[in-house]
Parts: sequence; structure tokens; C-alpha cells
Amino acid sequence: MLELSILGFLREAPLHGYELRKHITALTGHVRPVGESTLYPAIRRLEKAGLLVRETRQGPAAAPRHVLSLTADGERELRRRLAEPEGPDVTDENRWFTLLAFLRHLEDPAAQARVLRRRLAFLEEPASFFHEGERALRAEDLDDPFRRGVLLMARATTEAELTWLRATLADLEAQDGGGGRS
Repeated sequence: MLELSILGFLREAPLHGYELRKHITALTGHVRPVGESTLYPAIRRLEKAGLLVRETRQGPAAAPRHVLSLTADGERELRRRLAEPEGPDVTDENRWFTLLAFLRHLEDPAAQARVLRRRLAFLEEPASFFHEGERALRAEDLDDPFRRGVLLMARATTEAELTWLRATLADLEAQDGGGGRS
């Protein structure tokens, strides 16, 4: 998801490494902090793959800055990653939020809708964090107030996301001329 974040933020504007790191940290926060030891090797991999370029520009002070920009190949790769997310990109909440933060760069409403439908299908599958034998436990089944809290919060979050997904899918399908499930 780090590489997707790099590509996504550089799609929005050329940035130097420090600015890029601040943007990624603001997106992922405490969940997945990004350090220099992680960010700069990822930048080098993307440069080596021809997905971004580095140029030296004069900074606001005397020191020049290395500014990173997305190449045409980088933009194509960003769109590919957005259109064809891997399974965990749709099922892991933190990875999903990163993908969702840049989904607008996949400009085709039908392609955006396909990605959202994958998330919708995942959320519509019955799930529980806690089981008794083979039976999934509901919040109402639990005496433990903390585990009950986990399930109640997860249910509320899921219901809110389902409402948003369904409304957004309806909007995207309307933009696409009612193109339906392409």
C-alpha cells in the first residue's frame, strides 16, 4: 500500500520526499507509520521501474530539493492497481482506505463501481470475530461487555459503509448512463 500511496500522491502533484512522507503519514496515521527506512527504498524501486522520476529544483531556502513526479508509466500503473486490487486491498480495512483515497484517479465510473462492488460483496458476507464452536457469535450472545463492544462497533461501522457503498454505486451507475454491472 506504500507504493500505491506514493503513486497516488504523486498523481496529484510533484512532491519531494519529506512532503510525500507527511502526506502518507496523514493518510495512514498511527496504523501504519512510514519511516525514511521504508519510504526511500520504495521510491527507489518505483524509480528503477520507470514509474517516477526525480529532478532537482531550487528549494525556498538555499538548498536544492529532489522533487518526485509520476511518469506516464507510473500513471498507468496507478490505474492498474486501482482497477485490479489484490484480495487484501479490498478485505483489509486499512488497505481498503488507502485504495479508496485514490480511487478517484480511476476515472471510469464503471471501473470504480467494479471495485466498490468487490468491497460490497465482502461486507455482505456474514462475519464475526468470535465463535462458539462453529457458530458465529452476535453481540447479543456475549456476556463480556468488551467483546460485545467490538461486535457492536464493527456492526455500526459495517452498516455505515454498506449504506455509503450502495449510494455511491447508484451514483456511479447513473453517471455511467445506467450501464449496470460492467
